[in-house]
Amino acid sequence: MGGECTFQSSQPVNRYLQCHELVLYKYRNHAKNLLVIVIIDFRIRLPRLYSTLSALTSLDYVTTTGPSQPYGQQHLNEPLLDHREGQLFLTEAFKVILEEVLCKGTDVNEKSHPTPQGNLRLFAGVDYHALTGRFLTEALNTSQYTYEVAPVFVLMEDEVLSKLRSLVGWAQGDGIFCPGGTMSNMYAMNLARYRAFPEVKLKGQWALPRLAVFTSQESHYSVMKAAAFQGIGTENVFKVNVDDRGCMMTDDLSEKIELAKSQGAVPFLVHATSGTTVQGAFDPLEPIADICDRQGLWMHVDAAWGGSVLFSKEHRHLMRGVERADSVTWNPHKMMLTGLQCSAILLKDTTDLLKRCHSADATYLFQQDKFYDMSLDTGDKSIQCGRKVDCLKLWLMWKAVGSQGLEERVDRAFAHTRYLVEKMMKREGFQLIGKPEFVNVCFWFIPPSLRGKENSPDYQDRLSKVAPVIKERMIKQGTMMVGYQPLGGRVNFFRMIVISPQLSYQDMTFFLDEIERLGNNL
Repeated sequence: MGGECTFQSSQPVNRYLQCHELVLYKYRNHAKNLLVIVIIDFRIRLPRLYSTLSALTSLDYVTTTGPSQPYGQQHLNEPLLDHREGQLFLTEAFKVILEEVLCKGTDVNEKSHPTPQGNLRLFAGVDYHALTGRFLTEALNTSQYTYEVAPVFVLMEDEVLSKLRSLVGWAQGDGIFCPGGTMSNMYAMNLARYRAFPEVKLKGQWALPRLAVFTSQESHYSVMKAAAFQGIGTENVFKVNVDDRGCMMTDDLSEKIELAKSQGAVPFLVHATSGTTVQGAFDPLEPIADICDRQGLWMHVDAAWGGSVLFSKEHRHLMRGVERADSVTWNPHKMMLTGLQCSAILLKDTTDLLKRCHSADATYLFQQDKFYDMSLDTGDKSIQCGRKVDCLKLWLMWKAVGSQGLEERVDRAFAHTRYLVEKMMKREGFQLIGKPEFVNVCFWFIPPSLRGKENSPDYQDRLSKVAPVIKERMIKQGTMMVGYQPLGGRVNFFRMIVISPQLSYQDMTFFLDEIERLGNNL
């Protein structure tokens, strides 16, 4: 990967390197006869973004001094790719990944603040066993539609899904890994419709009556996307009222079902949530299940965020009644650190509903005279053809740390949340939206200029501007990344997510101090 390179104008690049401490790599592109320069800056911050772009635009055309054989003129008996050169590049790349991404990326001494995570995302950081599984998945680069192309992974997926279902409380069932919780929720809606009206697969939506879906006001927006995508229509999603904690009110659910019927719609799905995105609320699953049983409705539980409480003996009560659901969405890539993406749709069904709903019987893949059990070909359960292997990283992590290790991660997150809330309640200027049920800590910061002025006519308007300004300051200064949002009748408030096992009590104290520092002069 040697060779020399020349820059028509190198001074801007030198200035850029001095300012940003970049990592520079080079490799030869035989196809275009170029020595490609790869510039990686893992420490970039927002204020430097525009100088970065302007510096890169100053980088002129790069060429090699030693031309290689032109592309397309290699002998056809010779490989087009040089594996030795590629493997050398990969070896060097892994050194960079280990040093710059993993070592420095998790080293608090390499950061301007001691918080290991930004606390905006609903995923918690790096697990090295899961990361190894991700590397292996990419290196093997196989799909998961048939047993013959991915025999180990087909069996592994079946085993991992079985273990997840057992935590839900099902001894049997079905399921599949999906590309994210939104897709898992879409699967549930499609399955619910197919069970109620199997003719939809042949005749389409036009042959069906107007359908109705029921979900809480604080459920994930994927419910609306699924209704639009599947032709049900967003106006046919009935939003059920929630209490102050964000939990679905079952009395209103019953009323909304009767309202839909009075309008000529046919209810078919109740979409409950275990761990709402903003407040981390858990809908009451037992009474929701009672309603679904009486009405003959499919009950889906979106536990993409909150499902991991099932690992914890102390906290699994939050999902009491989940075993009565027909389907569950669960994203181990959130609280479990499995890494993006790792989402499962789990089903209680044992009648092969998943395959009957989605199969297209492609004869070039799913021949019926294969030498092995055709039930091992899982591709017809999926709406995809090519499907990424998402089970390996979870399997490897689970084998390494065990169920107890995963339980400890959940319990630790709850412990840090309790600590943060206790400290917050003792500090002037911090006003909780409510006592957290999960690890979402939602609060307003009231700067000194607004304290005691709650009855002022412009108080809400001024308060709504506090969180955006503090967020802008923390991003530009590179100290934290914490989300904010309005919700219902509440103006902008912060949402602190406490899930990383790297967090400490010291980080919680830093977080409170930093919010005060950034907002006290507003």
